[in-house]
Amino acid sequence: MRLDKCLEKAEIGSRKQVKKLFKAQQICIDGQVATSLSQIVDPGLQNITVEGQRVELEGSRYYLLHKPAGVVSAVSDKDHQTVIDLIEPEDRADGLYPVGRLDRDTEGLLLITNNGPLGFRMLHPKHHVDKVYYVEVNGPLEPDASAFFAQGVRFLDGTCCQPADLTILETSMEHSRAVIRIGEGKFHQVKKMFLAYGVKVTYLKRTSFGPFQLGDLQVGTYRSLTEAELQDLKTYFRE
Repeated sequence: MRLDKCLEKAEIGSRKQVKKLFKAQQICIDGQVATSLSQIVDPGLQNITVEGQRVELEGSRYYLLHKPAGVVSAVSDKDHQTVIDLIEPEDRADGLYPVGRLDRDTEGLLLITNNGPLGFRMLHPKHHVDKVYYVEVNGPLEPDASAFFAQGVRFLDGTCCQPADLTILETSMEHSRAVIRIGEGKFHQVKKMFLAYGVKVTYLKRTSFGPFQLGDLQVGTYRSLTEAELQDLKTYFRE
């Protein structure tokens, strides 16, 4: 959450009072004077103090989830099961949502949190959060495929994609397998990139998102972040 929202929730004072405390450099995060009231914080991960007194609030929830095909990356849907439906009742909290999205027929890694602004921060182009996908297609990936993706792909509608890193695992006339790394997340981007090359994606799974890895997390299950992963996450709190 934003620092000002955190302090509001902790009932530190009115907005005017909080601004006064901020200007007086009486608000600190992990021992450092706060630099912005809009910066992202988590009182469960950081020591937030006001005039030397710690702000006591419950921290945000963070889960890595292996989304199955057929489940939608949404908070609610009247027709389909959502990724939030996969979270057990005892692990739920107000405001849980998936950071980014995966197509309904795509499998793989999602970060689920109730730290509202975090998703916007992680997906902002300046942070360049890489995403890695395992891909299967219905045709050959020739030796020129890696170069095709590396130069950036332009769609028929004029949309331009940034250069992507393609590693071919196996290729044949009927079926090929590859791993692709992209640094952005346009609508149906991976599928459209392969279509632009001349093959159709038949299976797609995201295996990593920024510093987070799918690993051996089973389809349809989730887990809390490790301490090391939480420290990685904190890098996205910075202005």
